[in-house]
Amino acid sequence: MQLLGIIISLLGGGVLSLIVGRQSASASRWLSLVSLLVASMFYISLWLDSEDPLATSIWLQHANWLWIERFGIHVLLATDGLSLILIGLTLLLGYVALLSAWHEINHRCGLFYLNFLFTLAGVVGVFSALDLFLFFVFWEVMLVPMFLIIAIWGHEGRRYAATKFFIYTQASSLLMLAAMVGLVLLNQQQTGIFSFSWFRLIQTDTSGALGMWLMLGFYVAFLVKLPGLPVHSWLPDAHTQAPTPGSILLAGILLKTGAYGLLRFVWPLFPDAALTFAPFAMGLGVLSVLYGAKLAFAQDDLKRLIAYTSISHMGFISLGIFAWNHLSLQGTVMQIVGHGLSSAGLFAIAGLLQQRLHTRDLNQMGGLWGQLPKLSALTMLFAAAALGLPGLANFIGEFMVLLGVFQVQPWAASLSALGMILAPVYALLILQKGFFGAPAQGQREVLDLNLRELVMLGILALGLILLGFWPNLIFNISAAPVDYLLYLGKGG
Repeated sequence: MQLLGIIISLLGGGVLSLIVGRQSASASRWLSLVSLLVASMFYISLWLDSEDPLATSIWLQHANWLWIERFGIHVLLATDGLSLILIGLTLLLGYVALLSAWHEINHRCGLFYLNFLFTLAGVVGVFSALDLFLFFVFWEVMLVPMFLIIAIWGHEGRRYAATKFFIYTQASSLLMLAAMVGLVLLNQQQTGIFSFSWFRLIQTDTSGALGMWLMLGFYVAFLVKLPGLPVHSWLPDAHTQAPTPGSILLAGILLKTGAYGLLRFVWPLFPDAALTFAPFAMGLGVLSVLYGAKLAFAQDDLKRLIAYTSISHMGFISLGIFAWNHLSLQGTVMQIVGHGLSSAGLFAIAGLLQQRLHTRDLNQMGGLWGQLPKLSALTMLFAAAALGLPGLANFIGEFMVLLGVFQVQPWAASLSALGMILAPVYALLILQKGFFGAPAQGQREVLDLNLRELVMLGILALGLILLGFWPNLIFNISAAPVDYLLYLGKGG
């Protein structure tokens, strides 16, 4: 079973990295790379064994083993086109984060790579678990290692940022667990069967006030992880203080678990409540788009600026999900992938600049275009992706989201379109302050990108360009799962 193979290879690699890391930091790095390669081989095998990788059938692979019989809990793993895309994104950004950590992480390396690979394993589990209890287990496996990555290997304010991240995520996780148990009990009351299976729970009648409260438990948990207003304040601190590989995983992958949860669980399990709540959720999405963009260009700290752009882009994802039509959901999937690639690139660049200049303050930069032509050109490309330049993946995602939202709530589309006007302001701010103008006083000479760094950023740049010109690489795979989710979300 390839899904289980991906998870076990990452978990096992993490444990082995911890063991060998006590003797050799280099060995733990190489072992982590081998673990990722093994996981990737299982992923490729998953593609090859699927009856139809383009997902004209809904479920490409499905495995089910009894785990805790008394409570009807199973090891239930399944993948469709949506989860296939997200698992692929997870592994790809795993390589990018590993390359960024290669020389940045130089103490307690074994423990770092344990947490790094456990985070990836938890994310893969979140994207493939369809037993809700197992989903919650993987949710925790994903979050606790990230807390440790920030707290141990982060920057000057790491303990505060890690504690804030932990409190927000754990409080929302407990809320989701309570709602999950409530849903299972409601299903048992209606069917006489105690089960955490997503396939059984989507048949539960969740209309009425109780369904709305249960839906809100899931919604708040996923909104915190997305994040969106008003539960977003942990993100700028976490991003600013996390080490570069931690920021790449956080922006590129972990935030997307919130979007995935809204797609997979909120609408299919609570169609009536989600439909009633949609206008309010879309209003929060609009506020997130505008608030994140406004706060972004008020920042001097490069990582904090990029963090606020993530809040703005996640607002588009929230809008697309709650518009709940084919255009908006296809745009949402593309936005998830495009933002994962572009935000990972920007955070990687922020880390590279901090290593060279020993600052994240844009006011202490300037004139870098002449010194760092390769890094500067790639920064321009990722900034262009962030502002939604046509020809790159983010434009396709945002444009389709706006088209889908306009069909449902024209006012929301019109207001959120202002975010695409504000985006060039903060993108140009990065380029003007950091790469043009006069060099900051006392700035020293620095080296341009080496081969490892070029490969790391080149992978992300190539992905953005390919998807910008050939978006059907994503749309063909996600079309059938999106239609199936639409069917469930309309009470099918």
